[in-house]
Amino acid sequence: MREWAEFSIAEGEGGARGVVLSGPLVVASIGRLDAQLRGIEGPFTHIDLSGVGEVDTVGAWTVWRFARDSGADIVGASDKARRLIAAVHRSELEEESTAGAAALSPEGMAALTGKFVIAYGQGVKHFLAFLGELIVALATLVRHPSRMRWTSVVRQFDLVGIRALPIIGLMSFLVGIVIAQQGAVQLEQFGAEIYTINLTGRLSFRELGVLMTAIMVAGRSGSSFAAQIGTMKLTEEIDAMRTIGVSPMEALVVPRVLASTFMLMVLGFYAAILSIIGGAFISMYSLEIPFWTFLSRIQEVVPNHDMWVGLIKGPVFGLIIALAGCYQGMRVEGNSEAVGIRTTVAVVQAIFAVIVLDAFFAVFFTEVGWG
Repeated sequence: MREWAEFSIAEGEGGARGVVLSGPLVVASIGRLDAQLRGIEGPFTHIDLSGVGEVDTVGAWTVWRFARDSGADIVGASDKARRLIAAVHRSELEEESTAGAAALSPEGMAALTGKFVIAYGQGVKHFLAFLGELIVALATLVRHPSRMRWTSVVRQFDLVGIRALPIIGLMSFLVGIVIAQQGAVQLEQFGAEIYTINLTGRLSFRELGVLMTAIMVAGRSGSSFAAQIGTMKLTEEIDAMRTIGVSPMEALVVPRVLASTFMLMVLGFYAAILSIIGGAFISMYSLEIPFWTFLSRIQEVVPNHDMWVGLIKGPVFGLIIALAGCYQGMRVEGNSEAVGIRTTVAVVQAIFAVIVLDAFFAVFFTEVGWG
């Protein structure tokens, strides 16, 4: 009669838990144990092999893999078992090293390039599908306004906009101080300190106000969108919503997209005003320009189209940030580690896209005479 390898869980002092293995750890008897070990959840502090008889390479690999995945220490192993486990460990390290070296070879680089291109194509396809679902959801809500979840929209307006006012205001005020102070130092060499007002006003309205706000919102709200939706995906709440007939796009994505698109326009203008106030504040002390004179001069030297440039950029940046966060959140699958990875990707993609679009806008507005 075949003797099977078995396990039991031992409870120790202080909540410590260990796994006790017994029987032969050989290829003929370990199949049932391997399936059982894959199904139990840790954490465990140790794996006790004192009751183990015969051990072969398959058994050593099974023990080593379980110890690696659960973070447990191996105790009570015989000399033979220790040697086999050490050999398995070295083999894994050599395989990783060989894989890394192969990746640096011409064949490995070609393979990696092919995988990257395929993955990029798949990513574009999934994003277009997500964008199509969002457009359909928006069209449905336009046709049936009663389906709009206004409570969720107002909630997102509060989270994206109102609660961001303090940090964005402080950041913009300090950026305005830096622009005015550094600009004055450079312009002083040419006796043109008065043009610090022009520099601060135009940079704040056209570029830094909305750009710095977009970067802050991407890190603050874009990451939040990805993490919230990704967690709901892992806990199967999104599947449950579909089961009861609720569209996740209408309930989760549309309110976040609307809030981010609208509020970034408002936050960008707010940031520009605070930046100018910061410049006026430092100019009052370093350049001896009266505070109210600085502000009144802003109205004379900053063209109206500079304000419109910032207001046009804001909704576009907000839309990009919301799309990146929601899309990456909906792509979460596997385990909780995927939430962190997708959240990081969402922030990086949003900031990169915002900077690229800002460069495009700079060229475009210059070409149409708003330079």
